[in-house]
Amino acid sequence: MSEVKVFRVSGKIRKPNFQTDFNKEIRALKPEDAVEKVYMLLGSKHKVKRFQLTISKVEEIAPKEIEDIIVKKLTPGAEEAVQ
Repeated sequence: MSEVKVFRVSGKIRKPNFQTDFNKEIRALKPEDAVEKVYMLLGSKHKVKRFQLTISKVEEIAPKEIEDIIVKKLTPGAEEAVQ
């Protein structure tokens, strides 16, 4: 059985009147699943099309490096408890 890992996906959003960088922490089994999840989340919440996103880096991170509070709560082994 596969273990769920935490990935940090970094990239850029380029829309006609808006450009910004982003970092998302995603729980997934493999990096390809994390990228698909980012496409899904940004597309549904911010109306960003896939061609407007450029993914620059996908890296697996350790549980103690997690910054997102929700992901930290869901991940076993995250040392800092959220209060």
